[in-house]
Parts: sequence; C-alpha cells; structure tokens
Amino acid sequence: MKKIPYVLLISLLLLSGCQNRPEDNDLTAKVGSITDDIPEIDIPQTDIDFSQFSTLDSRMQAWGLGKDKDENGQPQDAVLANERYKAYDSVFVGRPDHKVYLTFDNGYENGNTPKILDTLKEKNVSAVFFVTSQYVLENPDLIRRMIDEGHIIGNHSYHHHSFPTISIEKVYDEIMQLDALLLDQFQYKMTLVRPPKGEFNEQSLALSNLLGYQTVLWSYAYYDYNVADQPDPTSALKKNLDNAHPGAIYLLHSVSDTNTQILSDLIEGLRNLNYEVSRYDLK
Repeated sequence: MKKIPYVLLISLLLLSGCQNRPEDNDLTAKVGSITDDIPEIDIPQTDIDFSQFSTLDSRMQAWGLGKDKDENGQPQDAVLANERYKAYDSVFVGRPDHKVYLTFDNGYENGNTPKILDTLKEKNVSAVFFVTSQYVLENPDLIRRMIDEGHIIGNHSYHHHSFPTISIEKVYDEIMQLDALLLDQFQYKMTLVRPPKGEFNEQSLALSNLLGYQTVLWSYAYYDYNVADQPDPTSALKKNLDNAHPGAIYLLHSVSDTNTQILSDLIEGLRNLNYEVSRYDLK
C-alpha cells in the first residue's frame, strides 16, 4: 500500500468521510472495523531482524475469559495469562489489590466521548483510551483533551488488523505508524498497546515488547459495542459491579450510550465496594 505524508493523509480523510462508521441499523457492526481506506504513512526503516520471531508461536490467541476465580477473586484465566506471557510484559489483570482500571476502545466517534471525559473529570478519574488512526485523524480535539486532562492514550493499531492474520513485518507497521502519527501530531509517545479484537500470538507480544510497548488486554468486558443493541442501563450497571475484582482491567467501548449513561454510577459503585478507580500504573 502506498505511503503518503501526514498533510495529504488528512486531506484524503476529509474527502473520504467516515465510511467505516457502522449504521444504526447494522446489527453486525463492531467498533473499530478495519480501516483500509486510510492510506499508510511514512515511517523510518527499521534494522529489526524479523526472522528472530520465526521460532515463536504464530497461532492466534483470541482473548476471552472463563468464570473461574482464584483465591484472590481474580479471573483465573487472566492470572494464568499474566504468568504465561510475563516475559513479554503483557498484562491481562492487575495486581490482586484494591485498584481497578478503566480502559476504553475508541474506533470511531459518535458523540459519547466528550460526555465520558466530562464524567471522568468530575469524578477525578484517569482512564486509558486505545485509539486507531481513524479516530486520531477525525478527532484531534478529543485526543488533545484526553492528553491535557491526564488520560493515557494507547495504541490500538493503525488499520485495526488482527495481528495474527498479518505478517510480523505488517504488525510492526500497524504499531509504529500510529506511534509516529501521535508523535507528529501531538508530541505524545504511547507505551501501551491493545491488539485489535483481542487477537494476538506470541510473535506479536514479543515484537510489541521489543518496541517498548506493554500489551494490555482486559479481565472484564461485556456486550456493549453494538450501538443498535445496547444493554439496559440498570442491568449493565449491576453486571459491571457484580464482576468487580481486585486488579480489574475494565474494557469499555466509548460508542456505548449505556456506558456513557452509567459511568458516574459505576465509578461511585466501585468506590462503595472499596476499590480505587486508579490511573493505570501497571507499566
């Protein structure tokens, strides 16, 4: 795919519009669909020897959690994954203490993020926002606000390609093109990455680590991303609080009207359960 400069890239994006946004009546639409219509950008050549990853497992791991908990009340699958992939600085659940973490996946904007930021500011909570190139280019004011208000911007890849389905060289491009975009436009260096769709393999974890990134998955998520089929706020709040656990890493989607509506009560509910809704400090 042809690589082009930033200024031309932004112009082309404005001309193409927001073609990847799911329509309200599209029941199959998911947040952060593949954004192949956004051209690639130039990044410096690397001297990484990609053959070093050939001995590592290339099989796809699609992250999901069972219901079993360990003696600390943490999801057992997440605890085991922490141990299995600790050599690559990969995190699936936090420490077994009183802290919990809010993370948002931002694939496109539908008007909810300003309200989410308002609530986080009101509650004095810092969150992590994992973004794609489409989100960054379409919403520079929101990215700047996130940074200025003390939130963490995470790398959710440039085109939102599933890492195990592309070459390791392409995984490098997916991470480093977005890295370069944030550096160029906002002078912001990201250090956290979340693999698109929660799909990874040992090779992508090792490469991310080599690039100075910590891979962050989650220890709790729920069906919140379909804008045409939003969960009932009352039951969603109860579900989110019932699944609270030490070191919880919450995956929430910013396009969710339900999440936007219940966020304040969720934060207060977690605090009432004696959890600290903490700035991400596992890196």
